[in-house]
Amino acid sequence: MGVSGAGKTTVGRLLAARLGCEFLDADDFHPPDNVAKMARGVALTDADRWPWLARLNALLRGRETQGARVVLACSALKQSYRERLAEGLARCRLVYLRVDPAVLRARLASRAHRYMPASLLESQLATLEPPAQAIAVDASAPPEQCVAAIVCALTRS
Repeated sequence: MGVSGAGKTTVGRLLAARLGCEFLDADDFHPPDNVAKMARGVALTDADRWPWLARLNALLRGRETQGARVVLACSALKQSYRERLAEGLARCRLVYLRVDPAVLRARLASRAHRYMPASLLESQLATLEPPAQAIAVDASAPPEQCVAAIVCALTRS
């Protein structure tokens, strides 16, 4: 979890490959209205997010029922969002990709996302509730180093 530009997709894909499990990007599951809203530079509200989070939770519960392990890249900015994502899951570990806002701004200035403009970073930073219980990683480090830190933390617990 983390704000836009934290490296959720990059680190998530590498982590899933390292763990030999499926990777899912929550961005792929937004309903069209959410995508259109963000593309216009309008931040999502809680009301916009609840159905999306419920869909992701159902997906995760289905995979868990099948015995599959999944790495999900998701902003999960608020504690209530994280609780909704993990609801009903027997096993769920949270990884928080922390990055200095100046680094985030530089990253977003040099990339193009299919619908998430850099202008929404400030609203994400304002919404962010850093998790109290998570594997916290300094994601300004290279992605492979982030993955190594996550795997190390997972094996300790």
